[in-house]
Amino acid sequence: MAEPGVVAPETDRRWRLRHLPVLLGASAALAVLAAVVGGVTDGATAALGAAAGVGVTVLSYTLTTVVLAWADQINPQLLLPLGLGLYAVKFTLLGVVMVAVASSGWAGLIPLCLGIVAGVAVWTAVHIWWLTTVHARRPRD
Repeated sequence: MAEPGVVAPETDRRWRLRHLPVLLGASAALAVLAAVVGGVTDGATAALGAAAGVGVTVLSYTLTTVVLAWADQINPQLLLPLGLGLYAVKFTLLGVVMVAVASSGWAGLIPLCLGIVAGVAVWTAVHIWWLTTVHARRPRD
């Protein structure tokens, strides 16, 4: 039996991903806004770079969410090693991609970076909002 106020994993197997549609929706809206702002301020390349930056963040965070939800369902002891391993792989890959983009001289590099920052800020803010409002109001019985 789960402790009071905690949803037992056996009773609701979808709880680990329940927040994902809200986060993806907010991120899609941000990607559109980033593309519009990039396009208006610096043209099509900036629009593409800004939207791609948001996309990089969404891909990274969604991958983490899905992998860790799967690991938690299989065996909660997998969370730490998989989480740390995924973190190392993602940031290594991000570093390699950013170095490659920077060395290419692509004009969309700065909007790409700004899109990544905006994606992190919005994903984090919406996740906090979801946890403190929507999730906090869910019945725990």
